[in-house]
Amino acid sequence: MTTGIGLGALNAVPDAELEPALLACCSSPAWVEAMLAGRPYRGVAEVLEASDVALAAMTESDVDSALEGHPRIGEPLTAATAESSRREQAGVADAEDTVRRELAEGNRDYERRFGHVYLVSAAGRSARELLEVLGERLANDPATERAVLVQELAKINRLRLERLLGA
Repeated sequence: MTTGIGLGALNAVPDAELEPALLACCSSPAWVEAMLAGRPYRGVAEVLEASDVALAAMTESDVDSALEGHPRIGEPLTAATAESSRREQAGVADAEDTVRRELAEGNRDYERRFGHVYLVSAAGRSARELLEVLGERLANDPATERAVLVQELAKINRLRLERLLGA
């Protein structure tokens, strides 16, 4: 089981102390503000539901802020990269060089097409699978892709919140 701060601490820690942990889950200040304002939570399910509600209320600019906290899939992860991204992209770490090159090229194509980083819930997925998903998503129109991106962001936020809570 993953250790985390637990629900009690999530509810009791002062806003200023909890904010960095929430920003590590989602780098949108609007999302963090909504999560702080929703306290106290009665259970993990309520925290996850609040996350989804906060995400649904976010503006396009807020979503863009959330994207800033996510490195490109397959790029070398640096010390500045959040531990969550390192853990979630573990399936890419040992990928063949050709797959890594294809991911890098796909990332560039995606960013040219949609104007933002390719965001996908990468936890438990191989580099090859992430590359296949990338290819499929490049065929989306911008509105469809934005909706898919928000769904993926919701999955990532939930995963990170569960880890934060030790759920």
